[in-house]
Amino acid sequence: MIVNPLLPSVYDVVWSLVAVIVVALAVVALVSLARAGRGFTSVQALAGVLVVLFVPVLGPVAWLAVGRRAGLEGRPDART
Repeated sequence: MIVNPLLPSVYDVVWSLVAVIVVALAVVALVSLARAGRGFTSVQALAGVLVVLFVPVLGPVAWLAVGRRAGLEGRPDART
């Protein structure tokens, strides 16, 4: 087995965990967007999906922090 002395194997594990966290964050944001979708027009929902998918970390965080509340305000059955 060849081991790269310049790059410890811990970095591989850390980068793998970061990738899994980014994918999980995107999935959670997309599910949340789909559940709140009735409060948006189709163009707004498409824009939200594109932002979540193409802006890897900031898109899902922005949706979960700000956009989710905006989507729930438009629903008459929204719980506060």
